[in-house]
Amino acid sequence: MADDWPQLPPVKTGLKGLCPRCGRGHLFDGYLSVKKECEVCGLDFSFADPADGPAFFVLCFTSIPAVAVACYIEVSFSPVWWVHLFTSLPLVLLSCLVPLRLLKGWLINSQYFYKAEEGKIDREFGKTSSSSLETDRN
Repeated sequence: MADDWPQLPPVKTGLKGLCPRCGRGHLFDGYLSVKKECEVCGLDFSFADPADGPAFFVLCFTSIPAVAVACYIEVSFSPVWWVHLFTSLPLVLLSCLVPLRLLKGWLINSQYFYKAEEGKIDREFGKTSSSSLETDRN
């Protein structure tokens, strides 16, 4: 059944917040809450775990420059505190909230597209090669 669905690019579906399998259902149940399943194709979204990835990217690439601009305004112009309510606060909030949903959708869709899953340690890896060596020596 998984072969019946076309391979959709994660950027196209993820940035729009759509289902990674059908591209028609919605991924989010609110602003950042992921639905339990797609309402169109029934895909279970329990695989979706972007962890702190979206927050990390937003922090590094948008929040730090926004705070730098706020610091520049403070140092250069020394405005009264309420000026920051109309300049710095909206800048920091918008630069954090807008890309957060986009990045979370893209990362979840990428997990589905590339079939990413939690890493597992193969504890038998070293044992199988050493046991075969021991039998060859005997």
